[in-house]
Amino acid sequence: MMMTKPRPYLAALTLLLAALSIGGAAANAADGPSRDLGDWTLAPSEDGQGCFLTRVYKRPGDTTLLLGLDRDGSNHLTVLNDNWSIKPKERLALDFRLTSGGYPKHFAVGLNSDGKPGFVTSFEKAFPTYLARSQRLDIARGDVPVERLAMDGSGAAIAALRDCVAARKSAQRKPSKEDRGNDGIPRDPFAKQSDRRR
Repeated sequence: MMMTKPRPYLAALTLLLAALSIGGAAANAADGPSRDLGDWTLAPSEDGQGCFLTRVYKRPGDTTLLLGLDRDGSNHLTVLNDNWSIKPKERLALDFRLTSGGYPKHFAVGLNSDGKPGFVTSFEKAFPTYLARSQRLDIARGDVPVERLAMDGSGAAIAALRDCVAARKSAQRKPSKEDRGNDGIPRDPFAKQSDRRR
C-alpha cells in the first residue's frame, strides 16, 4: 500500500535541498501567526510555499515532529531531538511504520535546526492522509528503535494543515499592472507587431 522506494539520486537532491531550507523554515514557522490544535501547532511557512504542523513530545531530548505541506502537494517530515548525534547532510536509511503500512529503508538526511539535530525526509503526496489515519508513527534504524510517536489528534490537525495550504494557494500573488508592462514595454518586444501584448 505505502511501500515506495524513492529514486536515489532524485531523493538525495530533493532532501539535501530540503535539509538546507527546512531547518530555517521549520524554526521560523513559529515566528508567523500560528494556532494550537490540541497537541499540535499549525503555522504558515516563512517562504510562503505552504504550512507546517509541529508537535513536541515531552520525553528526553524533547522530540519535535514537523510535517510541512507545500502548495504543490509535496511534503517534508522532520524529526528533531536534542540528544541525537546526527550530523547535517548525513545520509540515513530509516524504517517508518504507520498503523496500516510502512516505508522500509526510506531515505532521510540529517539536519540541524536552531542547534537541535535531526533528519528530514519526504514521501509521496498521499502520505499526510496515511499519517492522519494512523494512531502512531514508529521510526527505527534497522533493529534500533529511533522513536515511537503517538498520532492522536493528527486527523483534525492535518485537515487544518490542508486548509492552511489552500488559503496560501488562493492568496498567491496575481500579476500586477507593473508585471504586465504598463510602463510601455511590451511583454514580448520580439514578437510580430500584431502579437505583442502590453
